[in-house]
Amino acid sequence: MSNTNPKFIPGLELCEGFYHEAVEPIVRAHFGDLKYAAALIGSGSEVLGFDTEMSSDHHWGPRVMLFLKPDDVSTYKDSISAKLSEELPRVFRGYPTSFSSPDAENQGVQLLDLRESGPINHRVEILSVERFIDDYLGFDITVDLTAPDWLSFPGQKLRTITGGKVFRDDIGLEETRKRFAYYPEEVWLYLLACGWARIEQEEHLMGRAGYVGDEIGAGIIAARLVRDVMNLYFLMERTYAPYPKWFGTAFKELKAASELEPRLRNVLSAADWQERQKFLVPIYEIIASKHNQLGLTEKLPDRVRDFHGRPFLVISMGEYSKAICKRINESNNTDPVIKALVTKPLIGSVEQFSDSTDILSNAEWRGVIRNLYDVEQSV
Repeated sequence: MSNTNPKFIPGLELCEGFYHEAVEPIVRAHFGDLKYAAALIGSGSEVLGFDTEMSSDHHWGPRVMLFLKPDDVSTYKDSISAKLSEELPRVFRGYPTSFSSPDAENQGVQLLDLRESGPINHRVEILSVERFIDDYLGFDITVDLTAPDWLSFPGQKLRTITGGKVFRDDIGLEETRKRFAYYPEEVWLYLLACGWARIEQEEHLMGRAGYVGDEIGAGIIAARLVRDVMNLYFLMERTYAPYPKWFGTAFKELKAASELEPRLRNVLSAADWQERQKFLVPIYEIIASKHNQLGLTEKLPDRVRDFHGRPFLVISMGEYSKAICKRINESNNTDPVIKALVTKPLIGSVEQFSDSTDILSNAEWRGVIRNLYDVEQSV
């Protein structure tokens, strides 16, 4: 990095300025009639708006994505990239515009790399919208979205496609982004049912583990319940959750955060299962009340009770997930795939049944995962 130690600038702001002040004038001067879109979407903490000075230690800096029509990519990509290498400023707002080569030994990481001479190794990506969506999601945007598609997309990736910012759009990038704005109603209801099912399946197990002296096991289950409650609230507020590094940060932006966040922290810091249960009780009752406020089903009990006479307090013994599934089944407009899925064990979306980074971050797995939901033959 430059020795000037520049003041930190949020990446999205830095990249927007980089496009308008440095990239766009070069493209206009040499390719004036070219139709394209410019944006910063996809991977990167700056796309989420959560980057800090620490983020600048890898993959961070002045960069932009130029989206061209597919035929124009092959025609103009190399010449645009070459002109940018020749004419971009070497430093923008105190930050080098050149990056190191991808480190094959470290997941392709690139670092800011001030070069006093020679071509600039910039990070202005030049690609088509079709290629980006295919590489990032494993989806062909020329076809319609289906329920199996939605369920096999990691929500954390949908957040980064619909987040970030578009700086210019001559080719309909925003229209493509709108296709992924949020889950269709019936998919959303299915995910809510599956979110409740996860809580229903484990809320009594925290106390059961602690009751026999397994406080480590009880603590692990309590932490899982905290995560499941948070995920359920992201769904209730119709907001995609980001990947784990920024999961709690994004949760704080939800409307429910001020009421729930301190209680959730108390659960995680509790010393034993009885204390965890004491803190979980109001959390359960808050999410139950929120469900009733949504008006999706008949009003359900919003006070905890013991689990079949045992000293473990729970909010539901299956009523919530069953009530949402009933709502899905009674609708005349529900996607038949979703209707078929609610007759099976409620595995939910890929993010609800797996937290594997390799599965959620690599689009090559999506086709295999999508097959889990391809139940048309049984409809």
